[in-house]
Amino acid sequence: MKKLDWYIFKKFIGTFFFAISLLIVVVIVFDVSENVDSFIKNHASLYEVVFHFYIPFIPYFINLFVYLFTFISVIFFTSKMAGHTEIIAIISSGISFRRFLKPYIMAALLLALGSFYLGNFLIPRMDTVRRTFKNTYMENLMKSSGQNIHVQIDRGVYAYMSNYDMKRYTGYKFTLEKFDDHVLEYKLSADKIIYDTLKDRWSLYNFVEHEFLPDEMLRKGKIKDTTLTMKPSDFYFVKEDFEEMNLIELNRYIDEQRAKGADNILPYEIEKHKRLASPAAIIILTVIGAALSSRKTRGGMGINLGIGITITFTYIIFLEFFRVFAISGVISPVMAGWLPNIIFAIIGIYFVIKAPK
Repeated sequence: MKKLDWYIFKKFIGTFFFAISLLIVVVIVFDVSENVDSFIKNHASLYEVVFHFYIPFIPYFINLFVYLFTFISVIFFTSKMAGHTEIIAIISSGISFRRFLKPYIMAALLLALGSFYLGNFLIPRMDTVRRTFKNTYMENLMKSSGQNIHVQIDRGVYAYMSNYDMKRYTGYKFTLEKFDDHVLEYKLSADKIIYDTLKDRWSLYNFVEHEFLPDEMLRKGKIKDTTLTMKPSDFYFVKEDFEEMNLIELNRYIDEQRAKGADNILPYEIEKHKRLASPAAIIILTVIGAALSSRKTRGGMGINLGIGITITFTYIIFLEFFRVFAISGVISPVMAGWLPNIIFAIIGIYFVIKAPK
């Protein structure tokens, strides 16, 4: 890159990290004031608060608002350049506007790669620590599935129980049914089922085993050890547990659940495509911001910042809007993740065409 490219590149990156660093400090101060009672009440040590909650919280927060602060940073320093007639001088020297955008795109690409790494690999690893702290000292992330639990544990294999005790690893009034082409071929019932954490297996108490195919057979007994491919986590849910999965683990989980024929993978697919689409939004919003604020206006930086913040929050609203449609099954998770980018990419092309020559 040329000297001019480095000049813009450094302004972009410097403004971004300065702005987001200030906000992180402010957010942490407010968060501490809000949660200090929970920390004291649950006897969380200062070391745990700092290193198990707030240090892992920083990359999570940065990635959560990376495109917002990318856009604001671009508009802020580009508006200053326009106000000082630097951009007019650059364009007048024979540099095309598209060439002028090169350092913006390079910086945005760097931030997008960083966001991809944070969202798909670093944050899931650090979120394991943060969520463990949160589960211990702030809120219980593990929730019971309630009464009359129904779970599909494999294709054509269904498990039922009246309720499940997470602390004792015990389920009551358990039934397992296996179907072949919608025909019941096997049924296993028990008054109680207990998971042995040391032996990694389930034990049935007062069981009845009924085979229908190929020949009908009935067996009863007091205790039966099994090799069922169930896990205790199948009978309770962890709030937003996909936060602890990196991209590889998330793909593997989706494939496993799809192979079982499970119908609870939609939130995980939405999360996957959101992680893939978010870094691209950084580049798109950077181009929009540069094209929007490169013109010197009477209102100065304030007008550009107002328009920029409006556009950014419109993008966030679009993300939530399409996510709701995906959850309800109106559109696919792929469309939910990428439609906002497609719409704003078209807006970006329009602003680049209309930008000052």
